[in-house]
Amino acid sequence: MQIIIGGAAGEGSKKAGLLIAKLFNSYGFRVFIHEDYGSVIKGGHNFSHVTVSEEGKDAINEKVDFVLALNSDTATKHKDKINDEGFLVCDADLPQETDLPEEKIIKIPLNIIVDEAGGIPLMRNTALVSAFSKIAGIEWEKLEEVLKKELKKEVAKNIEVARIAYEKVEKKRDLEKREGDPLPLFSGNQAAAIGALYAGLENYFAYPMTPSTGVLGFLSGVEGVRTFQPESEIAVVNAALGSAYTGKRTMIGTSGGGFALMTEGVSFSAISEIPLVVVMSQRMGPATGVPTYQAQGDLLFVLNSGHGDMERFVVAPGDADEACQLTGRAVNTAWKYQIPAIVLLDKELSENTYNLGESCDVKKEEIDMAEDNEEYNRYEGEDISPFLFPGGEGVVKVTGYEHDKKGIATENAEEIVAMNEKRLRKYEKLKEELKETETVKIYKEGPVAIIFWGSTKGAALEATKGMDVKLIQPLVIQPFPKERMEEALIGTEKVICVETNATGQMAKVLEMHGVKVDEKILKYDGRPFTVEELRKRIELTLDQ
Repeated sequence: MQIIIGGAAGEGSKKAGLLIAKLFNSYGFRVFIHEDYGSVIKGGHNFSHVTVSEEGKDAINEKVDFVLALNSDTATKHKDKINDEGFLVCDADLPQETDLPEEKIIKIPLNIIVDEAGGIPLMRNTALVSAFSKIAGIEWEKLEEVLKKELKKEVAKNIEVARIAYEKVEKKRDLEKREGDPLPLFSGNQAAAIGALYAGLENYFAYPMTPSTGVLGFLSGVEGVRTFQPESEIAVVNAALGSAYTGKRTMIGTSGGGFALMTEGVSFSAISEIPLVVVMSQRMGPATGVPTYQAQGDLLFVLNSGHGDMERFVVAPGDADEACQLTGRAVNTAWKYQIPAIVLLDKELSENTYNLGESCDVKKEEIDMAEDNEEYNRYEGEDISPFLFPGGEGVVKVTGYEHDKKGIATENAEEIVAMNEKRLRKYEKLKEELKETETVKIYKEGPVAIIFWGSTKGAALEATKGMDVKLIQPLVIQPFPKERMEEALIGTEKVICVETNATGQMAKVLEMHGVKVDEKILKYDGRPFTVEELRKRIELTLDQ
């Protein structure tokens, strides 16, 4: 089932979409929510697109079964998406300018229902969700249970609004509970935060920036984690470096414009060997761009962030499970190798809602500590420096200047070469370790390879059902898993790269590492691929 619920900002359509998802989730179905909203606090047009499936489908279709309209805009903007068996469910007071047959419109007197219950205008969304629940075959007892669990204010009045609305409509569908338990629902941001917590996260610093802000909001409610909002992104990265220097596992979050201000800190992390973990969620640029919409346009920027000869550990999850797993790995890797690690999300992955499975098996990996004495040298060793935190007998000297093994600034040619090579050896060691882990996923076999990354995963998996193609998803982007990618491409005749940017940035990365990309399927209007759109474009490309 595909459901759109929409209204103006401030009318509660996002909360209503989450309630609908949790209702179906309670019946054992798998759910996914795509969020679409403008950069306004009130007004405009916001909507949630809820996908309900039996086995899991993290993508949206062009045609939907229900459009639930809190305002006229929603009805007029989405009426053409309603399929032949679908309905528009809307406020009886809305102007009817939809050109839909009367039998496809279910009118609910939302204002009358709210007034009858003595509620407030915001409760119109509760009435709409309740009416839809009856229409979709959801039992009253289940609806009441979910509302009591999820609503935090005016619960009794909301339940009364829901009861009245439920009684005013007729059931149109039957719904049977599926076997199996519900799975928890989390956004990609929340899943990334959970993975970091599993890996021992203690501090999280951020200046709020869409679409990464959800990480800050989630972690601020976790007991035992210190969250801090300083005055700028420059302050964020420097505070994080200071925090990690003292031994606290620290992560920061931002989007492209904020990360631009952090890049000198990324360089400082590399030369000072202070662990730095960044959740970098892409949105449409350049500059402010379209700040609440989708893009994968910062890949090359992230891979080249920080000046000088340095590398980073960069991962790109494609759903909530991978966001949890790979963020945990980024935290552990940053602390094991004392390097910057970047979790590359995008707006869709960050803010959409997924069922989180049980595949996130991250645990905190303990780090080796040096002996605390007066002979301690921060930058000793062949590759990974011995760790010690200030407060004991050893002097823990770090610097952004090139240095000797004690941390004393140097311009000596031999010492400069030695330290450069020492840092680079860490990455060779990391590359060897990554050979034992899943850096590239393969989903199906075929003569044509379709390579996708990030949140395009859901649409790619759905759009290619029944096609004779090979699906490949790189998870680790730096150090690039060249051998694993070459193995994945054995036997393929053509390579197609799918991404939501205008220049084919992943295609450029692949070509930089010797992979010839034959075709690119790009989308850059700020919206994700729908299943039908991507299927059509893949079919056209295969026919060429």
